[in-house]
Amino acid sequence: MRIAVISDVHANLEALTCCLESAEQASVDAIYCLGDIVGYNADPSECLGQVRSRCDGIVIGNHDAVVAGKEKIGTLPPGGQTAAREHREQLSGGQIDFLASLPLKLQAEGCTFVHAAPGAPSDWKRLKSYPTAREQFEHFCTDVCFVGHTHVPSVMADKLGVFEVRPGNRYIINVGSVGQPRDQNPKLSFGIFDTQRFSYENVRVGYNVSRATEKIRRAGNLPGRLARRLEKGV
Repeated sequence: MRIAVISDVHANLEALTCCLESAEQASVDAIYCLGDIVGYNADPSECLGQVRSRCDGIVIGNHDAVVAGKEKIGTLPPGGQTAAREHREQLSGGQIDFLASLPLKLQAEGCTFVHAAPGAPSDWKRLKSYPTAREQFEHFCTDVCFVGHTHVPSVMADKLGVFEVRPGNRYIINVGSVGQPRDQNPKLSFGIFDTQRFSYENVRVGYNVSRATEKIRRAGNLPGRLARRLEKGV
């Protein structure tokens, strides 16, 4: 089975639409979302609608939790706080209830899916290095755990010196961000995992960044630096 794993859409409709088209062209059998559907960019309602209709499983992210009232807004950076307030106004009560209902962790297709880290997922820990991630292997029982949250794609194995996904090891795979990449590459990022072949591909696709940034600047209530982040991929 081929599954696409997406994360950190952050209300970027141009990136999400392109991502879903790319996943469809790759003939995936299912799509899983690691959360942060909302936050930062200009189209929270439209992105939430697409994720709800197209994804086979969804977990909650920290921006989703703030917009849904499950986390304090002060836990987000200033730009995230501004966007969260704006998105609360744009989403319907039913949409906010849906965000609030999402689980912190999901297991399906022999994989674990979580936004930040499998151990205490509501702490929203950032797994940026192997020493940070090493103890997280104790908190999931599958061979693969997919995460997002840092917006930077990576593969970390349970043994040092293993950098590619192959049978015989366990992995924490960060699929990067669809809607706000932060690795100096403005192309959207997501992952495709083949459960039968036990193989993984990080997919990078260019999208209409100019249109996404124009929407942010036109919105008025969103900081202009959020547009500049999309342009630079930071």
